[in-house]
Amino acid sequence: MAGKPSKDRALEALDFVISVLKEHEKDLDRLVNKLAQTAVASEKVEKVEERISSLQTEISNLIKLVSTSREAPIYARGPPVIVRCKKWEEFKALAAGAETVSISLKEAERTFQADALKEGRVVAYAGKFPEDAGLLKVWLSKELGVSEEKIFEGVLTIG
Repeated sequence: MAGKPSKDRALEALDFVISVLKEHEKDLDRLVNKLAQTAVASEKVEKVEERISSLQTEISNLIKLVSTSREAPIYARGPPVIVRCKKWEEFKALAAGAETVSISLKEAERTFQADALKEGRVVAYAGKFPEDAGLLKVWLSKELGVSEEKIFEGVLTIG
């Protein structure tokens, strides 16, 4: 009987094999979970990388827009500078082709103030107006090379 294992020894061996298989199953489950977590983390990293790439593209496009835009001033350094001219000819030279112009009349004093917005600056002038005050807007349009639609009676203010 020494050559044949007993039934008890066979059951013990079978229990040992089953317990080893259960340990391997636990190890495999743990490894599969880690692998799944790694895959989720990998997907998250890919999404973050895609978003960063998208933001870099948007920033690059914004920089190009800011550096090439000449249609409207960008006040990145605060409010526009006010340039007050005492001579009409200097105002005329600085305000030529302005984006918009405001005028304020003081008929009793026969004076006017003109403020022109150009390239982020407000160019201002105050002085006597021409004899025919009704033609002031037309005259300013001609003098400054600005369409009459861009000239209004009022005041340009900052802030």
